[in-house]
Amino acid sequence: MDLGIYTFGDFGKDPKTGHEVTAAERIRGLIEEVELADQLGLDIFGLGEHHRAEYVVSSPPVVLAAAAERTKSIRLTSAVTVLSSDDPVRVWEQYATLDLISGGRAEIMAGRGSFTESFPLFGFDLRDYDELYAEKLAQLLALRDAGDQPVSWTGRLRSSLDNAVIVPQPAQKPLPIWVAVGGNPESVIRAGTLGLPMTLAIIGGMPERFVPMAELYREAGERAGHAPDQLKVGIASIGWAGEDLAAVKSRFYPGYAAMMTQIGKERGWGPMTPRAFEAMLDPRGALVLGEPEQIAEKILFQHSIFGHERFAIQMGAGPVEHADMMKSIEVFGTKVAPLVREELARRTAA
Repeated sequence: MDLGIYTFGDFGKDPKTGHEVTAAERIRGLIEEVELADQLGLDIFGLGEHHRAEYVVSSPPVVLAAAAERTKSIRLTSAVTVLSSDDPVRVWEQYATLDLISGGRAEIMAGRGSFTESFPLFGFDLRDYDELYAEKLAQLLALRDAGDQPVSWTGRLRSSLDNAVIVPQPAQKPLPIWVAVGGNPESVIRAGTLGLPMTLAIIGGMPERFVPMAELYREAGERAGHAPDQLKVGIASIGWAGEDLAAVKSRFYPGYAAMMTQIGKERGWGPMTPRAFEAMLDPRGALVLGEPEQIAEKILFQHSIFGHERFAIQMGAGPVEHADMMKSIEVFGTKVAPLVREELARRTAA
């Protein structure tokens, strides 16, 4: 199973220390964090796209390209590309360029986006939310499937292509395209029917609740004629790694609570409370947080129910100091990853 990290590049005032993290500091820190994850032998690093004041990454391929020059092996992906409000041709060109810069390590993770600020920002109508995503995903796949041949494609919401030449072409043939879903059955079925690898984002509730989504995905893929080994599942969960549980909770909770409370105000949820936070730390809870053994246990439990091929932990949920992020990545790479890999190897050999 691939193990990795993703982040949205949260920045602003750290509620734990009071330090105001600037955009420049956070961007430079992100590149160092990707570099460290690569040095530790982690498999993948993802950057999410957002267009909000509390997140610094509005253009993942630009930051990933900078990180590509500082890394050797780690795969570099969006997490996610908000495809509904982007242009598939530009997305393809950007990630094909990233793939060439990185020597064949780029991936696209396409999603509809959990926030909607990008729609008015780029002139799209939220009433077209579902149709925009379906149509643009179809065009992105047409670009992938065309290879180095001219592309002709007809759509309703995006202008058509008539023997268009798309350059450059990526090093990978084909460039991997994943889709990210949050539990919407229609999105799950679409991913399976298209035979695309799928990442399930588990940010709340018990992981067991999402098992039917993985089963639905595989069933849809098999009905569409895709081989089982093509139907890869990834799991993404929020978390933090440290050597001492009490210290981990003390460092992680202030920023996480502030972030979740703010989002709750926008979406009608209640504020994050210490009691709700503690419940999510349960072995069957959504947060993958704690000491190495606790995190490994939770990842392995999820693997026992999903049988997934990839796990990525979202670090930096709320503003945190770069040094703390580096320490969490170090613990995850040096302590958690070996525990998980050794146990999975043992299970495979048994």
